[in-house]
Amino acid sequence: MLQRRLGTTKGARVQLTNLSVKAQNVQADEIYPPAEDTLLLLKASLEEAMPDDIAIEIGCGSALISKELSRKVRSLVATDVNPYAVKRARAVGIEALRADLFRGIKSRFDLIVFNPPYVPTPEEERTTGWMNFALDGGKTGRDTINRFLEDLKNHLNPDGRALLLISSLNGLEDIMAKAKAEGLQAREAVNERCFFEQLYVIRLQIAH
Repeated sequence: MLQRRLGTTKGARVQLTNLSVKAQNVQADEIYPPAEDTLLLLKASLEEAMPDDIAIEIGCGSALISKELSRKVRSLVATDVNPYAVKRARAVGIEALRADLFRGIKSRFDLIVFNPPYVPTPEEERTTGWMNFALDGGKTGRDTINRFLEDLKNHLNPDGRALLLISSLNGLEDIMAKAKAEGLQAREAVNERCFFEQLYVIRLQIAH
């Protein structure tokens, strides 16, 4: 499954024509390229964003979403565990931190955006290199998604919103149930068919 995802993302790369030469030269083969999931989350993010939002993108990758979203909100910071992704974001003028999800981040946000590693990946299919961090979601594809949901309430403002990209391969009902168990309200914001899966953007808020 991981190799199939690598193949489809390579075939669906979006040309980053508006990035600086400096940004384009940042170890591109170690950064997840914009693909259908990126564009779906970007669309949902731009529709959700409000001018006064304090926003964060977790796992910024190519920084395409962060760059576009930064024009629609009051402030934005981006994070990624991949040092090359952090360098890419900084090269296009985005404040960026190297972090694993919310580790080391104490702030709360109005808008949180995350395209997680969601590909179901058996042990024998795991690869080396930073690209694996962008794709490998563990056996069910939910390892990182679950960690994100478990900590999300600690980083949302009372009326804050989070947008989470997931795949039908992860089990939509399982993720919705996990969100509810973590004290979150979840609903489907948008979805799109992509090759062998359905992609969803889930909108999350603290349950009141």
